[in-house]
Amino acid sequence: MMKRTLLALLLFFSFIGAVNAQPALTNSEKVKWFTDARFGMFIHWGLYSAAEGIWEGERLRNGNNYAEWIRYRNRIPEAEYVQLAKRFNWDKINPEQWVLQAKKAGMKYILITAKHHDGIAIWNSKVSDNNLSKLSSTNRDVLKELAAACKKHGMKLGFYYSHWLDWEHPDGWDHNQEITGRITDEQYNKYWQGKVLPQLRELLTNYGDVAMIWFDMWVDYKTTIVKKEQLDQVIKLIHELQPNCLINSRLGLPANTPGIDFETMGDNQLGAAYTNHPWETSGTIANSWGYNALENEYKSTSQLLQSLIGNVSLNGGFTLNIGPRADGAIPYEDQTRLNDMGVWLSKNGESVYGCTGLQLRPDQHDWGRITTKKQGEKQIVYLQVYNWPLDRILRLTGILSKPEKAELITDAGKVALNFTKTGPYTHIQLPDVAGDHFVSVIALQYAQSVELDEKAVAESTFGGLALTGNNASEKTATYKKVPFDGLRPAHLIIDKEGSLSWQVYVPAAGSYNVDISYHNNSKTATPIKITAGDQDLSQSLKPTGKVVVEPHDSYTDEFVNERTGTFNFPKEGFYKITLKADSKEHEELLLNRIWLSKKL
Repeated sequence: MMKRTLLALLLFFSFIGAVNAQPALTNSEKVKWFTDARFGMFIHWGLYSAAEGIWEGERLRNGNNYAEWIRYRNRIPEAEYVQLAKRFNWDKINPEQWVLQAKKAGMKYILITAKHHDGIAIWNSKVSDNNLSKLSSTNRDVLKELAAACKKHGMKLGFYYSHWLDWEHPDGWDHNQEITGRITDEQYNKYWQGKVLPQLRELLTNYGDVAMIWFDMWVDYKTTIVKKEQLDQVIKLIHELQPNCLINSRLGLPANTPGIDFETMGDNQLGAAYTNHPWETSGTIANSWGYNALENEYKSTSQLLQSLIGNVSLNGGFTLNIGPRADGAIPYEDQTRLNDMGVWLSKNGESVYGCTGLQLRPDQHDWGRITTKKQGEKQIVYLQVYNWPLDRILRLTGILSKPEKAELITDAGKVALNFTKTGPYTHIQLPDVAGDHFVSVIALQYAQSVELDEKAVAESTFGGLALTGNNASEKTATYKKVPFDGLRPAHLIIDKEGSLSWQVYVPAAGSYNVDISYHNNSKTATPIKITAGDQDLSQSLKPTGKVVVEPHDSYTDEFVNERTGTFNFPKEGFYKITLKADSKEHEELLLNRIWLSKKL
């Protein structure tokens, strides 16, 4: 008996040692798999899954329909909430099916809610009997089965752990305590030392290699009850037990804090600009994260693919969520979209995996996005075409290098395309049929790293240049940018004297029309001057009023479009276009754009 016990202990410690035996990598080395993967599966599955967003005939009491919040939102007593465990069908629950679905979707890692805010661990935790295994009276441990399936199929596994919120623990935190104020720092630390750290230790020692621990405090820790010393304890524990395990910024610390490996954006918040450090968006296929029987807000496959591609083009990743039911089943709507994405990635995955983006202005191409990777000395640039141009010319702006070749990725393989190169413009001749139903991909191969022109104004589909506040290369005054608000277009508020300049490349000599789109809040006309070289166009922009959006009571500022004149460019090449507005104090000229187009 003693020999068997000793053997068991040796095996146990050898397993723990095997986890810790891996040498610690540098930060760039350990995060590389994550930045190469770009696409993973989030799984929200827990006791809340059995409620399905409905409690005693009432739907979730919150407009966001996050079904995993039902205990808190619908004020469910704990004694009643834990009875949901009886609804789980363990004869059907098979975590390997989740792994197989992730592989079919082209995902490279899985992240599962080991403990959500309800405080109920989904594994057989020794720290608290309030775990799914105990409550369901089963000997099964979902995380062990999932870890085994991930290892079998070559999938990395990470755990979501709610550290800040815990509605189950008497000394845990929930938002209602902002009113009641009943938890002291000392009480909260009992929860931290007695549950958070011991449960994290279980997750980090009982399930093999853990790729990441994903925390969910979406505000700065300084605004919460959590202390910096407590967060440091978490980082230290993870580094001691699994030195290569990644930690996300929702631990409550900025992304550049030592110990934080990648930034997590807000829920479904996609990237807006190229960011050098590793980051990701966690997003939903529909609206809710946990299974919601009343869900009806599903995103399309194209929308989900564009979310993934858009993030990769800005050096980010996309962790896409599913919410299985209490029998483990993945909703059909989720399956269809994941399968479609998997088919697309099986053909076009080279333009996502291991890719990043070019540091050009975001959103400057109205046909889609750009991703890229290095292959030895060569650089491959992928044009992700959302909108197949009617004139069959794809206009790329911002790369001064000339490609060696251009190819369209199709079901039958890569098809060579003809192209022309002029200044910062590359024009690619397209076939009548797009390369894909969702997003078509064109691969441009360059002999070496591409040379960029980050200031050049991009050509629009069908040609023409839109000069806006976002792509101005020089400003002599500070003007506020206002994004599209659903009624008024994006614009720049010109409320003081100054000038804006743009760097444009004119592809052919000739006459070009100059139009301006604006709203003038002033009571008098505002003089403007637009110059190109030694050519000047002057105009007085009259005050503009309101426009009816909907009958009777919905009005907004009217933006009008006026022809300012014509520039005659003697030859192709770069030109500086400058706008000078003589706005007086307390007057506002709202500039939407200047539109430069070749005169027909």
